[in-house]
Amino acid sequence: MIAWRLGVFEELGSTSDFCVARAKAGEPEGLAVLASRQSAGRGSRGRSWQAPLGNLNLSVLLRPARPAAEAGMFSLLAGIAVTEALEGFFSPPAMLKWPNDILLGGAKLAGILIDAAPVNQKLDWLVIGIGMNLRSAPEIPGRITTSLAAHGVDLAPAEAARAILARLSPWLEADAAAIRAAWLARAHPIGTALQIQTARDTRSGSFAGLSVAGELLLQTETRIEPISTGDVLLGLG
Repeated sequence: MIAWRLGVFEELGSTSDFCVARAKAGEPEGLAVLASRQSAGRGSRGRSWQAPLGNLNLSVLLRPARPAAEAGMFSLLAGIAVTEALEGFFSPPAMLKWPNDILLGGAKLAGILIDAAPVNQKLDWLVIGIGMNLRSAPEIPGRITTSLAAHGVDLAPAEAARAILARLSPWLEADAAAIRAAWLARAHPIGTALQIQTARDTRSGSFAGLSVAGELLLQTETRIEPISTGDVLLGLG
């Protein structure tokens, strides 16, 4: 089990950028960084991530002894850890949406960002960034967002961070099959209509599960396609 070293800052450009810099400088795994504010927060696929005061901005540095091809599994296990942590504070279950969203009542509550450096097909280091709307829900174009406060839950960032770190540790030791099974148990059901938007095209179909590598499997009219990147919209197949 990892003994987390939690550093708390009033403001950083990005907690993930801070952890990446420390990784490149040789920092051992187990560093966890929490910031009250981020001036340059990052979301998936190069988007910015707004981080008003009172929300969660948490990143952790790992040096996992896993193949580089398994980097995508860390987004899945982080999502599981976040939903498990929320169960200690909130009764209605959060839902996972591939690859990195946590939804509450169909609206986006939290997101996960992965940065990784492969060396000789192995992971040298990996940073998991977790942003969660605790107090307020910034607008995201084309998305519905929510916060825990909107559901009557008052949770401080430090308390949320400690709960997530406690649930993250055991999942870092789980195998890929256990991670996929736990993620599927918390995700939208098999058969859910999906639309996948990428920079090149838009594809529609239904959710057919996860591949061995953690890719989304999209059932189209003719075949099952593995999807490794893209924005997933539910109920639009």
